[in-house]
Amino acid sequence: MSQFITLKQLQAEPVTPESFRPFGQVIFPSPDGVPYGPEDAQLQLQNGTPRFYIMRLEEKGRRFYQITRHRKCTQCLGALAGKEWLIAVAPANQADQPDPSAIRAFQIPGDCLIKLEVGTWHAGPHFDGQVVDFYNLELSDTNITDHQTCNLTAAYSLEYEIV
Repeated sequence: MSQFITLKQLQAEPVTPESFRPFGQVIFPSPDGVPYGPEDAQLQLQNGTPRFYIMRLEEKGRRFYQITRHRKCTQCLGALAGKEWLIAVAPANQADQPDPSAIRAFQIPGDCLIKLEVGTWHAGPHFDGQVVDFYNLELSDTNITDHQTCNLTAAYSLEYEIV
């Protein structure tokens, strides 16, 4: 018996500090010499060795059926070369799966980066084009020891597309 899968479209909304607050922070440029404050990324990287690297992603389209979270650290993402990109997120929770009705999509301009709160579910980065390089700050073993993925098709018979 085949499973009926529903495709849900998510309208990407422009990211703002207020709209993204349930999921993390939006970090914009600030003048050099400004003291550390609440507008800076509030990082939680004490559970291991931080890893800051450039992650090269190839086009995978705007559809997704899996969503991931990291429960030991925050994660920062930003596109190089001023590229615009998309991400889908759901609030951190205690369950083994996100609430599918809480998944939202954001359009991230190329002049900022985002910091995902510990445990925030995320799918992406997504983008239009062949290849985009991203700044990525997480722990050195995040993708080995702190990578919980939910298959939304298996759990909810859902697939998403960011429009």
